[in-house]
Amino acid sequence: MSARGTPGASGPALRGGRPPTTQLRKIGLVRTFSPKVTEIQRAWYVVDADGLVLGRLASEVAAVLRGKRRPYFAPHVDTGDNVIVVNADKIVLTSNKAEAKMAYRHSGYPGGLRSTSYATLLDEEPAELIRRSVRGMLPKNTLGRQQLSKLHVYAGAEHPHAAQKPEPLEIPEAQSRRRAG
Repeated sequence: MSARGTPGASGPALRGGRPPTTQLRKIGLVRTFSPKVTEIQRAWYVVDADGLVLGRLASEVAAVLRGKRRPYFAPHVDTGDNVIVVNADKIVLTSNKAEAKMAYRHSGYPGGLRSTSYATLLDEEPAELIRRSVRGMLPKNTLGRQQLSKLHVYAGAEHPHAAQKPEPLEIPEAQSRRRAG
């Protein structure tokens, strides 16, 4: 009897003189596709934020900026598109978030923490409010900063990116749900 057929011997056991079925099958080489930065076609989208809820808008915009809607998404490559948000001053904050939620910044010096309510930020800098919300939903690294640079937010209805021919991006999930009554 051969050493390969004895129990406890190294190597696969033989069944009727043949190797196991996994060795009989030929599995072809499958390559994983990884997108290259030079091959990515970036589109431009414009979102009208009039009446949209801040968090729902920010999550959809962050997904477009990251490229998660594309079939060749890769978390280590910036595959996302450019997004223009207009009418940022008409964004909706649900519940009591305008007064209760605070935006913080720090000067870097002791005692340099400053806070601003979302209501004040919405009145004074609505573009910054949307940019902060989207930034919080992107990766906290160099790739996230690169993706955030493709976001363009404007308080009014006009934007200077008409030459890029942006397509409208509809986000029906972000509509404010008002209760009847």
